[in-house]
Amino acid sequence: ALPIYPQYPAAQRWFDSLVDEEWGLCPLTEAGYVRVVTNPASGPIMRTFLQAAAILEDLSQQPDYCYWSIFESWAKLTAPFASRITGHQQVTDACLLGLAIKEGGVLVTFDRGLKYMAGAEFRMNLLVLE
Repeated sequence: ALPIYPQYPAAQRWFDSLVDEEWGLCPLTEAGYVRVVTNPASGPIMRTFLQAAAILEDLSQQPDYCYWSIFESWAKLTAPFASRITGHQQVTDACLLGLAIKEGGVLVTFDRGLKYMAGAEFRMNLLVLE
């Protein structure tokens, strides 16, 4: 059975393309993963909370894995581009982009709207998958 998320194949291709490149998670991405895979609507990918936690633990043991803790406030993380946050649905994405900028990393997403938020100044901290 196919996953219910049409972006899944593109995300898997991107992940599989990583060779000797750091990748990682933060508390928000972990929570998002658990929220999605424990939802009964997830169908064939549905997991229990214990299974989801075990998968996250397995991922943390993979080569090139890194973990970005969030120590700054939302306001501090988003300050460099706060004037380009335009709606309530961007709150979490803004935090993730701010964390990527702070860590000198890249936020990988399907949300093309984040290009505006990142602007030219932070375009290197954003990868929008098609």
